[in-house]
Amino acid sequence: MNVNHEVSLLVEEIRRLGTKNADGKISVTFGVLCNDDKCANLFEVLVGTLRAAKRKKIVTYQEDLLLQGVHDDVDVILL
Repeated sequence: MNVNHEVSLLVEEIRRLGTKNADGKISVTFGVLCNDDKCANLFEVLVGTLRAAKRKKIVTYQEDLLLQGVHDDVDVILL
């Protein structure tokens, strides 16, 4: 898999599903990403793609590791 391609697809999905927050940045909750059918079909390992995007400073979120159900309310913010 091409990580850069996966990250660019993730950015598109965050823009599609997210809304602007108080800082003017686009954010979406992890639960929305996990429960979206298009995202489920696009990403084999959504958490891995999110971690790669976080390492590249393209997105940010508060937790070190996101788990579906436990972290559904965590905001993923596009930087």
